[in-house]
Amino acid sequence: MLVYAASIFLSAFLLFQVQPLIAKFILPWFGGSAAVWSAALLFFQLLLLAGYLYAHCVIRYLKPRQQFWTHTSLLILSLATLPIVPSAIWKPSGGDDPTLRILLLLGATIGLPYGLLSATSPLLQAWYLRTHEGAIPYRLFALSNFGSMLALLSYPFVIEPRIALSRQAMFWSLGYSAFAIVCIFAAWQSRQGPVGTVSQVPGLRISDPPRLSDRALWIALSACASILLLAVSSHLTQNIAPIPLLWIAPLSLYLLSFILCFESDRIYNRAIFLPLLLAALYLLTTRDTLLQHNADVTTLIPWLCGALFVCCMVCHGELARRRPHPRYLTQFYLMVSIGGASGGLFVALAAPHFFNSYIELPVGIALCVALVTCVLWIDMPWPWLRAATTLLTVAFAGYLIRNQAIESRAYIISARNFYGVLRVRDDPPWKGIPAQRLLIHGTINHGSQLNIPGGDRIPTSYFGAGSGINRALRTLGDRGPIRIGVLGLGAGVTATLARAGDTLHYYEINPLVVDIAKSNFGFWNACPAHKRLYLGDGRLVLERMPDEHLDLLAVDAFSSDAVPMHLLTGEAWQVFIRHLNPDAILAFNITNRYLNLAPVIAEAAAANGFTGIVVDDAGEEQDYYQPSDWVLLSRSPTMLEHPNFIEKFTISKLQRKPGFRGWTDDYSNIVEILQ
Repeated sequence: MLVYAASIFLSAFLLFQVQPLIAKFILPWFGGSAAVWSAALLFFQLLLLAGYLYAHCVIRYLKPRQQFWTHTSLLILSLATLPIVPSAIWKPSGGDDPTLRILLLLGATIGLPYGLLSATSPLLQAWYLRTHEGAIPYRLFALSNFGSMLALLSYPFVIEPRIALSRQAMFWSLGYSAFAIVCIFAAWQSRQGPVGTVSQVPGLRISDPPRLSDRALWIALSACASILLLAVSSHLTQNIAPIPLLWIAPLSLYLLSFILCFESDRIYNRAIFLPLLLAALYLLTTRDTLLQHNADVTTLIPWLCGALFVCCMVCHGELARRRPHPRYLTQFYLMVSIGGASGGLFVALAAPHFFNSYIELPVGIALCVALVTCVLWIDMPWPWLRAATTLLTVAFAGYLIRNQAIESRAYIISARNFYGVLRVRDDPPWKGIPAQRLLIHGTINHGSQLNIPGGDRIPTSYFGAGSGINRALRTLGDRGPIRIGVLGLGAGVTATLARAGDTLHYYEINPLVVDIAKSNFGFWNACPAHKRLYLGDGRLVLERMPDEHLDLLAVDAFSSDAVPMHLLTGEAWQVFIRHLNPDAILAFNITNRYLNLAPVIAEAAAANGFTGIVVDDAGEEQDYYQPSDWVLLSRSPTMLEHPNFIEKFTISKLQRKPGFRGWTDDYSNIVEILQ
């Protein structure tokens, strides 16, 4: 028993430890987009399906000795793919949809090891069942999920803050080598045994083979939980930050529901969890209201994750109630993995290409209600109760459809691609603010234009007269034409700050932003500067370009609610510095609701010989301004002493945080800057 348990636990730990590890490796290559995690989760679910299919076929079609040699050979072959460090040849060169590139990158880097780890739990449970009379293997499934959850919880709090990324990859590779040895030993112990027979388990009757309806329900329940997992994860990372902590919290609760439901039949109790499901569905249907009212992050994350946990408990609890005799073990796991992969395909591939809004969360909610109705229908003895629950389900689906219709009517444009949903909204005059057009990404305003004559040359939102970037450009402009670089286009409001004779270069990763900014806002066309737009991740574009000789470089790129992490590291600074003139200003827009980025920038500034100030602009000069926080930095000792940067209540010196460790591509710790 020990060798089977050790192999399964170690495989599960490695399986889920590698997920945030490898995703953090590739996140900077694809603009720090929250969708990178969705694409990575899709890969993990597809490989899990491949692993379960492999285990099912090995058990069903190979003799015990053939199983040993096949699995041992693949384990030895997989060791040749170590260490798991992605090759730089996979870095993208433009702004096209990178989903396929991400899938191929992950396949080339961790495909074989991950597939074999995925196959371990069902394969070794089947071997254990064959070699141990009267064994019940489902507790090994719970042990597997416990190892997975432990790996996930340890990553943001133990591994990420203490171990550099490259060393994480090395330690993981060593752990995988140890797993391969233990697993080969387990396979050796299982090489003898009758083909295709399963011991009789006390208390369990060997039933007929699962029906098509049984398999369909297994797939649907698993798919529903998968859709909700990815949809809630995407919702959190799109509106807060695409960080391992927000990947891991929902996934850990998803796994915890598996553990509890398969460990004991007494834990999932319909009388408890079905009423809780009503509260969970309410929270999930009002999640945008929480975000729009700037709910505290310490409240928002637990509420949404708690709602996800209840939904997953219901889906997995009903799944566990319908698990078959261990004779059909690998078939059951195969159906569960098909459901998980189906949910991933819907969220990561189908939804971005076929819908223009975040439809997956309402779909997951509606599917959850429909499945609960289905399982209750099976158990309900009274026809009138069946009819009542069916009517309530239809009414709830109609309510969700109505909400989506009302939301869509509020926007004149709603479009979606890999990088998220972009919406354009026209607001009427309100409390002294003229009518204006806004660009919205998630719940974040990415720029607005006043609907008045000359509105395409009036700075708005985060770029008012008191903002850091506005002050910097006025200061630099006193000496004549200047060269400006801006990472992130948005609606193009920053173009109002450039004059005739200036040079303005934008670096924008999302082609949809470019299309909408040029066709629905007037800032780009009205700007008289010599302007040019480069498509691709700003850091990668600047890495490939010759020196730009910029007087100001503004980092105004946003992924979710904040600047992407890969634009704040020491390596990113080296790229930026190469393009700056000696007395240039480097500006960071750190306006956001949940992260205090000033310590990160302060540490990098000190390491590179920059001094800096923080401009905290309340945006009160005009009603159409919005509060903003900018950090301005320069190597010139006198540049930031200009009168434009002397104001007692809104401008302060950038201060380092004692004990704060600077960020690199190899190290970052998001937990210590949460606010």
